[in-house]
Amino acid sequence: MGNWVVNHWFSVLFLLSDATWLGLNIFLFVHAFQSYEKADKYYYTREVLGFCRRTLRKQLGHNLTFHKLVAYMICLLTVIHIIAHLFNFEHYNRSRQARDGSLAFVLSTLSHKEKREDSWLNPLQSPNMTVEYVTFTSIAGLTGLIITVALVLMVTSAMEFIRRSYFEVFWYTHHIFIIYIIGLGIHGIGGLVRGQTEESLNESHPHRCAESFKHWDDQESHCKHPQFEGLPAESWKWILAPGVLYIFERILRFYRSQQKVVITKVVMHPSKVLELQMNKRGFSMEVGQYIFVNCPSISYLEWHPFTLTSAPEEDFFSIHIRAAGDWTENLIRVFEQQPSPIPRIEVDGPFGTVSEDVFQYEVAVLVGAGIGVTPFASILKSIWYKFRHADHNLKTQTIYFYWICRETGAFAWFNNLLASLEREMEELGKVDFLNYRLFLTGWDSNIAGHATLNFDKATDILTGLKQKTSFGRPMWDNEFSTIANAHPRSVVGVFLCGPQTLAKSLSKRCHQYSSLDPRKVQFYFNKENF
Repeated sequence: MGNWVVNHWFSVLFLLSDATWLGLNIFLFVHAFQSYEKADKYYYTREVLGFCRRTLRKQLGHNLTFHKLVAYMICLLTVIHIIAHLFNFEHYNRSRQARDGSLAFVLSTLSHKEKREDSWLNPLQSPNMTVEYVTFTSIAGLTGLIITVALVLMVTSAMEFIRRSYFEVFWYTHHIFIIYIIGLGIHGIGGLVRGQTEESLNESHPHRCAESFKHWDDQESHCKHPQFEGLPAESWKWILAPGVLYIFERILRFYRSQQKVVITKVVMHPSKVLELQMNKRGFSMEVGQYIFVNCPSISYLEWHPFTLTSAPEEDFFSIHIRAAGDWTENLIRVFEQQPSPIPRIEVDGPFGTVSEDVFQYEVAVLVGAGIGVTPFASILKSIWYKFRHADHNLKTQTIYFYWICRETGAFAWFNNLLASLEREMEELGKVDFLNYRLFLTGWDSNIAGHATLNFDKATDILTGLKQKTSFGRPMWDNEFSTIANAHPRSVVGVFLCGPQTLAKSLSKRCHQYSSLDPRKVQFYFNKENF
């Protein structure tokens, strides 16, 4: 148990902090709700509004999933919050227009007259005052409008299509969250929802004076008009802790990014894939981890995640970058200009992913789509080093590796590693340790015909490897059935770095082919997210 905690200290810390933050949110919600619902100072507020607005905070998930779930919840609560305000203003308007001498009408007619500067309860100070007027002339209204617009921009620019095709739009628009947080922090300063002051409660408690509201301020009455005050801003309680953590994390990332990075080797592979091999003092990594990369000569603000393709056993760390947008295309273009000096690169990380757990499984299934093969390059390289140095602590007994690509050029930069692994496994008599399959999804009749004519050759005509390239996509039912039959009592980890559609398919197969008997084969699905 102690070793597990040591090896997974970050996950334990994350879970503890998440549980603490969730507990704090629940406490603040319950405390605020009970205050609105039960406190005497809000007696008259409840009389006008009829009910209290309710808030829910829920934090679930992990990493990007956690981030998205929080975003969805913020959007939902924003809609509920706005609808609640519309209901509130409908109640305010009805109370102001009632003219029936009711308590709600009397409370709504209290206004900024004479010496009663804090006496008003209804923000609609006259029958002709509109919601639009209050929205654009109050702190609560203006900040509410600003942060709603900011939220809409952040959410719409984070859609899959925009994020993939126009990353810069997503990146810069997402940083409007700074305006959102500031606006949220001051949203409640205006005191739109008000409660009775402590002094007024002592003089004219609603339990004693509410029923005699028609005689308030009469000489024979002991009850005076109630005085009200705006509620203190509460939103800072929700954003203080994450704000402090965010600022601390940004300072830490800035410090780490300023450490010098030395580019030791630049390789341009086919299909416009750039390989950078680098060194950085104190840099330590595990398999499958990723880093954030910034190139100031292209953009000072943009940081992009890239999976490390080197192994922990190597004396450098490397990434492979495919042209997939303006930033990556500009970076590749800069490095292709040979006479020019090598641009400065800043690196932050590394950061952990689910692929770090690959060696915890007896059987591992690795599935990469296109450039999504990069985390598995690190894993396969590390395995190669472990076999060379006879690492007896290696728990993994068998690896199934599937690589799905659209074009033949994408295979080129990875061929040398696979060829080295083939030779290493043969020399050590562990041919069955690595079972790999390459699938080409983008092909024409010429390529297929050429491959068919040369099928009898010892090596594949497209890759030069002994394993022949398959045309089309894997038949996952057959693959999972074969693995389940070959390892009837093993725990199988399935790792994917690829599109969501493939993730859904593999996740379904993991459930389908896992035995109901926990002593038999079990498939566990893991997906990389960026």
